[in-house]
Amino acid sequence: VQLVESGGGLVQAGGSLRLSCAASGFTIDDHAIGWFRQAPGKEREGVSCITTSDGRTYYADSVKGRFTISSDNGKNTVYLRMNSLKPEDTAVYYCAAGPLPSVVVADLYDYWGQGTQVTVSS
Repeated sequence: VQLVESGGGLVQAGGSLRLSCAASGFTIDDHAIGWFRQAPGKEREGVSCITTSDGRTYYADSVKGRFTISSDNGKNTVYLRMNSLKPEDTAVYYCAAGPLPSVVVADLYDYWGQGTQVTVSS
């Protein structure tokens, strides 16, 4: 089982990025896929998650209206489109897979990727 994030980088405030989470060794249809982030000196924070079997999506209040999670089940990949980025969005972003969706309880997720760095300059 493997999750590989990509798409991070350096962007100016107000800019956009699209993160990808490519899964292998299992089918995302059977799992909830979540995005979490962790900034230096801060606790890990849930951002968004999706149940790809029915398309339900969930967002943290801090990103509602700016971030969009989606999936391509044929590619076994989940995406996080991030618009109107702010300096406070700077963090390492991780994707995770688990049996139940949550943007609060990270312990529900069984598998984690290595993370991709997102840096938003002011």
